[in-house]
Amino acid sequence: MTQRIVTGTILFIMMVLVLFLGGWYFAAAAFVAITLCIHEELRALTQFGHHPVRWTSYAALAVSVPMMMYFSTVVMIPTLTIMSFCVLLQIMRRDVPTLTDVMVSVLPILTLVLPGMCLFGILDTPLRRMQAMLLTMVFAIAVGGDTFALFVGTWIGGKKLCPKVSPHKTVAGAIGGLFGSVLMCWLVGLIFAKVLPTQAFPPMWANIVVGLIGGLAAQMGDLFASMVKRHCGIKDFGNLFPGHGGMLDRMDSILFTAIIVYSYRVVVMMYIPA
Repeated sequence: MTQRIVTGTILFIMMVLVLFLGGWYFAAAAFVAITLCIHEELRALTQFGHHPVRWTSYAALAVSVPMMMYFSTVVMIPTLTIMSFCVLLQIMRRDVPTLTDVMVSVLPILTLVLPGMCLFGILDTPLRRMQAMLLTMVFAIAVGGDTFALFVGTWIGGKKLCPKVSPHKTVAGAIGGLFGSVLMCWLVGLIFAKVLPTQAFPPMWANIVVGLIGGLAAQMGDLFASMVKRHCGIKDFGNLFPGHGGMLDRMDSILFTAIIVYSYRVVVMMYIPA
C-alpha cells in the first residue's frame, strides 16, 4: 500500500503539472500516454494468441492530434472509419481471415484512440478558461471516483459489483466512487467560478450531472480494462508504475471519462459566450 501511495502521489504531481502547462505540452503527454496504452492492450491480446492489425491504431492516433487541434473535431468519424476499413481490408487478404481478429484490431481504435481524440477535442476549446476547467474535470472525475471507491469499498465491503469481471469491486465501492466523482466535478466548477468570478461558466447543476455520468463512464472503463485482462489471463497491463501496473491500468477510467466531458464541451460551447 505504501508503494502504491508514493507512486500515486508522484503521478498526481505530474498530472497537475501537465494540466497547468496545457496546450501542446498536454497534447504531447497525452499522445505518449495513449500510445503506451495502445501498445499494452495490443501486447496483451497478441500474447493471448490473437493476431490484431497493429499499425491502424497508432496511425489513427498520430493523425488525430494535428487534425483535432488545427482543423476540426469532425475528423473523428472519417478517421476512425478509414482506419476500420483498413483493418477489414488487411485481415480479409490474410490466408486465414477471422472475425475475431477484426474485432480485436478495432478494439484499441474504439476504446483508446476515440477517447484520446476526445481529449484532443477538449484542447480545441476556444476559451482557455473553459479548456482548463474541462481538462481538470476529466481527471478529477476519474481520480476522485477511483479514490473514493477504493476507500469506501475497503471500509464497507459487502456485495460484489461484477465478480466475474473484477472480484474485488463492491457495490458500496461503486456508490462511493460515484459520490467522489460528483463531488470532485462540483468542486472543480466551484473553484473556477470563484477564481474567475467575472467569467461565464456552466451552472453547478450541470457540473453535478456530468460528474455523475462521467463517474459511471469511469467505472465502466475500469471494468472494461479488467475484462480485457481477465480474457488475456494477466493481472496488470504492465509494470511501468510500481504498485499501479501499466499505463493503461492508470488511464482506463480517464479515457472513458474523456468521452463524456468532451460531449459536455460540445453542449457547453453552444451557450457560453466568448
